[in-house]
Amino acid sequence: MNIAIVDYGMGNIKSLHSAFKYIGCDNISVTSNEAALTHADKIVLPGVGAFGRAMKLISSSGLDLVLQELILDRKKPILGICLGMQLLGQSSNENGESKGLGFVDAVVDNFELDEGLSVPHVGYNQIQANNSSRLYRSMNKVLDFYFVHGYKMSSDQDIGQSMCHYGENFIASFEVDNITGTQFHPELSQKNGLQVLKNFIELF
Repeated sequence: MNIAIVDYGMGNIKSLHSAFKYIGCDNISVTSNEAALTHADKIVLPGVGAFGRAMKLISSSGLDLVLQELILDRKKPILGICLGMQLLGQSSNENGESKGLGFVDAVVDNFELDEGLSVPHVGYNQIQANNSSRLYRSMNKVLDFYFVHGYKMSSDQDIGQSMCHYGENFIASFEVDNITGTQFHPELSQKNGLQVLKNFIELF
């Protein structure tokens, strides 16, 4: 199994690489090379930071077109993590409107929280899994994961979303055919997170 972690300059790559190694993946590349991405069996899009800056880096390097061909045309499985998940959506209003990769019908916007809750949303939180989810298959009923994010994803379409609540409901993960994403960091979520990565490898 060949795993390619997309390196576009904004990502938690070291801990993610270590997590895949821990679950038994030996062939892991950290790359922005088109040939390496094409050769990969699975692609992971990580991300930490601002949506607009990330999209500029991805677009300026041509990675947006490469990913479009591989994911939408060739149906190669992809997992977006945190900002990487958000980038798979249509747009974000972080620091002004920015277009995303547009792979799923979802948008990213700011939290509207009551007093007493702060942004970013940081720490462990439980999710409500979609009954048909592949990411959480064969897992315990208590599904808690580590989050750190200041913006949230929402959709009025069925994108196989599983939900989390932090002052309001937001998408914790989604699954559409070969495309999936998690707002939480599976590589920082101990046993549950490692199982999510394993399920991505085995079930997508």
